[in-house]
Amino acid sequence: MSDTRAELVGRSNRLGSDPKNTNYAGGNTSAKGVDTDPVTGEPVELIWVKGSGGDLGTLTEAGLAVLRLDRFRALQNVYPGIDREDEMVAAFDYCLHGKGGAAPSIDTSMHALVDADHVDHLHPDSGIAIATAADGEALTATIFGDKVVWVPWRRPGFQLGLDIAAIKRDNPDAVGCILGGHGITAWGDTSEECEKNSLWIIDTAAAYIAEHGVAEPFGAVVPGYEALPEAERHAKAAALAPTIRGIASRDKVMVGDYNDSPEVLEFLSREKLLPLAELGTSCPDHFLRTKVKPMVLDLPASAGIEESIARLKELHELYRADYQAYYDAHADASSPAIRGADPLIVLVPGVGMFSYGANKQTARVAGEFYRNAINVMRGAEALSTYTPISDEEKFRIEYWALEEAKLQRMPKPKTHQGRIAFVTGAASGIGKAIATRLAAEGACVVVADLDLEKAQAAAAEIGNADVAVGVAANVADAAAVQAALDAAVLAFGGVDLVVNNAGLSIAKTLLETTEADWDLLHDVMSKGSFLVSRAAASVLIEQGLGGDIVYISSKNSVFAGPKNIAYSATKADQAHQVRLLAAELGEFGVRVNGINPDGVVRGSGIFSSGWGADRAKTYGVKEEDLGQFYADRTLLKREVVPESVADAVFVLTGPELSRTTGVHIPVDSGVAAAFLR
Repeated sequence: MSDTRAELVGRSNRLGSDPKNTNYAGGNTSAKGVDTDPVTGEPVELIWVKGSGGDLGTLTEAGLAVLRLDRFRALQNVYPGIDREDEMVAAFDYCLHGKGGAAPSIDTSMHALVDADHVDHLHPDSGIAIATAADGEALTATIFGDKVVWVPWRRPGFQLGLDIAAIKRDNPDAVGCILGGHGITAWGDTSEECEKNSLWIIDTAAAYIAEHGVAEPFGAVVPGYEALPEAERHAKAAALAPTIRGIASRDKVMVGDYNDSPEVLEFLSREKLLPLAELGTSCPDHFLRTKVKPMVLDLPASAGIEESIARLKELHELYRADYQAYYDAHADASSPAIRGADPLIVLVPGVGMFSYGANKQTARVAGEFYRNAINVMRGAEALSTYTPISDEEKFRIEYWALEEAKLQRMPKPKTHQGRIAFVTGAASGIGKAIATRLAAEGACVVVADLDLEKAQAAAAEIGNADVAVGVAANVADAAAVQAALDAAVLAFGGVDLVVNNAGLSIAKTLLETTEADWDLLHDVMSKGSFLVSRAAASVLIEQGLGGDIVYISSKNSVFAGPKNIAYSATKADQAHQVRLLAAELGEFGVRVNGINPDGVVRGSGIFSSGWGADRAKTYGVKEEDLGQFYADRTLLKREVVPESVADAVFVLTGPELSRTTGVHIPVDSGVAAAFLR
């Protein structure tokens, strides 16, 4: 990597890693320099600029678009005017150098046309606060003097690049500008100078707001809207989460994120909550992630669960009608079809913020963007009056043909994207294999296990917290099961797919089996599966999105093997629970199915804890040969491993078997004595 590109990547990472400077995937940076044209051998002026969709904090050289400056500057000669400026984006491709690197973003003009070797465009909360203040232009002059120039709102594009280039040319003392309703841009002759200028604008704006802003920009606390105590707050959030996820998912199934940070709870408790929320967000990056405005529950924190649920459902219908009216008011024949009228941000006073997206990361980032919006509103109200861009301009961004094209280029989602799986006994063996496979197919996974540390370790192996989380779950205890399900809905917004896998085994003859043995096995597997299914069903029904419950039973549920009375009886109990629940939950779109594996020796917690030695002794083989023994007695002569069961769960819960419920699928390589009949 050349020094110029290395400096650019380093600067980008430093700026992007600090949320005070810009939001996730927001803003862009650039550097100009000279390289050798491999065709002519002559020097050529280039610009390296963060490509479309990249994130500054994690940017690498591969995320840079590379363009020839002479060709890009020549685009000014063919620019057809602001009414047709969208056509210029396609022309960017004709300016690429070599393979061009990443796709150029709409903001490339802002970098290439400005006469400075280094340019930053960022979305800092402090800068956007000035940009969205009613008297933002006057504030810009007061705060920065002639070093920062005000630019009235203009949609990102070629013309905005021309505007900023003119400002740089006509204001020799300026180091940057405030983009009305949007963010900031800064420049410098060196990478160090550019970064310094960006940070100076951000920090100067923040300091001015802190020194001159009013003490209570959101107004007084509204009695009854204060934050509930943490335990009560989280309990209410868990109780409301299935309803709210169902609201956010009417048009398209969404994953959720819950946030009860101090700045969110403060905003929800103040008298300006409803009027400010109604104004919506302003920065394009904000409302593209959050929709133009949130849905707000207009009840105090003390409102009961049933009252809150009823009001949320009423507000949802009003929100959908309002969003449809917004679309109808601004759409024309060329507009993309409406993308859905459900809220992506739902605010509940005293409880917190629920945000939604196609996956957990998108949901979490949407919440982070609304927190940015809260900070922006706080800063603007502290100095002036928050005045975002108009709904007409928001619509022009939200339903921009270029934005639609970007959405259409996104990869096809995996089969389980948007689904939230709760797998018991998932820290090892079959459960871990199931959780791993479902995560690989796009699901968010809750690894539930009796041992919290092992559950968290297994989750960390599967992925980060946007993919998998570990929770403690003693499935034999109703309160512990409910706590684990509550943790799941707070982590991901709800539950769609439940796998009853937790189990253990005791291999004894009838006369050797004690009452304690019998009770333990039935508590964990029979009662445990019942408790998990009951707690999960309440979530599945309230969400209204259907779902799956899968029981990892056993071929022993139908096969009468020796010295196995308690274990096999519990598996038979589980097998009939499948049929009973399939009959009861079908009207809610919930499918209930079972999987009957043969003995899974490799990686099994059950077999490694003594069960394997007992089974080997029963069958007269060495314990290390037990897996092969099981394989040899099957029709296919193949050992069943944890991944075999995971494959079956994947297929059973995927779109191909969407009309299948109440069945058991053998995964036993063919044990004739266990054939279902």
